Amino acid sequence: MLRTHTCGELRLSDASTTVTLSGWVQTIRDKGGVLWIDLRDRYGITQLILEEGVTAADLFATARTLGREFVLQATGQVVERKSKNPNIPTGDVEVRVSALTVLNPAKLPPFLIEDETDGGDDLRMKYRYLDLRRNPVRRNLELRHRMAQQTRLYMDGQQFIEVETPVLIKSTPEGARDFVVPSRMNPGEFYALPQSPQTFKQLLMVSGFDRYYQIVKCFRDEDLRADRQPEFTQIDCEMSFVEQEDILQMFEGLVRHLFKAVKGIDLASVPRMTYADAMRLYGSDKPDTRFGMEFAELKAVHQSGTFDTVDLTSGKGFGVFDSAEIVVGINAPGCASYTRKQLDELTEWIKRPQIGAKGLIYVRYNEDGSLKSSVDKFYTESELKAWAERFGAKPGDLMLIISGDAAKARKQLNELRLEMGTRLGLRDPNVFSTLWVLDFPLLEYGEEEERWFAMHHPFTSPKPEDIPLLETDPGAVRANAYDLVINGTEVGGGSIRIFNRDLQARMFSLLGFSDEEAKAQFGFLMDAFEFGAPPHGGIAFGFDRLCSLFGGADSIRDFIAFPKNNSGRDVMIDSPSTIADKQLDELKIRTVV
Repeated sequence: MLRTHTCGELRLSDASTTVTLSGWVQTIRDKGGVLWIDLRDRYGITQLILEEGVTAADLFATARTLGREFVLQATGQVVERKSKNPNIPTGDVEVRVSALTVLNPAKLPPFLIEDETDGGDDLRMKYRYLDLRRNPVRRNLELRHRMAQQTRLYMDGQQFIEVETPVLIKSTPEGARDFVVPSRMNPGEFYALPQSPQTFKQLLMVSGFDRYYQIVKCFRDEDLRADRQPEFTQIDCEMSFVEQEDILQMFEGLVRHLFKAVKGIDLASVPRMTYADAMRLYGSDKPDTRFGMEFAELKAVHQSGTFDTVDLTSGKGFGVFDSAEIVVGINAPGCASYTRKQLDELTEWIKRPQIGAKGLIYVRYNEDGSLKSSVDKFYTESELKAWAERFGAKPGDLMLIISGDAAKARKQLNELRLEMGTRLGLRDPNVFSTLWVLDFPLLEYGEEEERWFAMHHPFTSPKPEDIPLLETDPGAVRANAYDLVINGTEVGGGSIRIFNRDLQARMFSLLGFSDEEAKAQFGFLMDAFEFGAPPHGGIAFGFDRLCSLFGGADSIRDFIAFPKNNSGRDVMIDSPSTIADKQLDELKIRTVV
């Protein structure tokens, strides 16, 4: 070993000990007769001291030639520091250097290797190996390590077995785009990288491995955003002889274990909400429940043409509300003091193309009990009072209202609710609110394609009581599916699976597969169901998302050692890249010019 100790472990109890440290030069402070070097490794920082007249002259001269990020080996005696640093664990001691070896010199790095660096995202991603030397990034990966370690500990304690599934698999038409890999030995044919191990974990249930899990890489050729990468990691799980309640209990247990073991937080039982209620109250199937501001409907037209609630808006001459399918809003507590400038800015914010609202109506509930709105011309104060009662508003509050097509208006109001929660400081990353969302629709209709699509995937079981509706009213069928939401982020999702060949065949038919297509794509699974498939279900957690939530960050990129940028590129190794013509010839692939 080139060291006896790390740079993070020496304490006052080690005084007078001769030690050897190895690491990188963090900073050098030259005060003429005294030279201090902060030596850094993964474990911390230790200060080295060299003094003119005490340290050998050639050693002192060598130390003066060092630069940032030089790799050093230093030997010396541990002594008590005169000027102590209470901000680091080793701040009571320093090492009086008696021998110094430059293991490797270093160029000046393109940005400061410090907690608060001067490097932007692009520069740090290009030199990711330098960025990984910084404490915040290192701590993120240490958190990821602990999360994986504790996941395995919990799953092992519940008799799960970790099984690796193939990475080179068959391409399937459902879901996101596949990454495909040409086969040299089978010209013109391709493997796909797995979007998930879904069919393999179901086959493991047929095989009798009744409790499976895997911390597994998955791949999707999708457009990127803060919480999405072309390759990502899942905690993938499946269980046999279970119902939905068994899955919810088991994996609520996993999440509570992770919070306790990694964050020291005793998480309360996870509340539950149906998909229908989540959309009605929050306009989202992954609502952020750290704060209130639930939706209040002033008008909502049911599919039958009747009103879901008493209509408080129509027939007053305000055409925008009269023609709307829904008039819905939120109550922002304590915001009646918003100025006209603030309200105009909020209106412009929600009219941005990313959100697409046509306008915003407001009602101030003043502290004196009076109400002032942007539609005073059409509605009396007593009518606005009825609105305030519907909203549960109190003096000092501000009601913000959107109208239009029901689906679009709810989606727009969800964005406004989240923005108001942020502006009011109600979305503290150190506060955690969890939620199970249940009873999703099994199917959604694609207007352009004029066919049904699986809302989760085609192996999701319908609720048993809804199976008769598959033939008569497919849109009303509920899935035996569930998502786990934390702070408005979906971190896990799963379902009870179809395990009967006939029901699976009906599902494929409903999704537009011919018998031949279903056999070509999933014949192996259908065949397996004929050999005694047990009832089974499972769930998959987005491991990167879980890590970012636990770390209080918005982006999963900070918790991946070597992530891609927003264009799906690894700018450090310059990938993806072209390949040589010889490789293309071997694969029987030629580029088209």
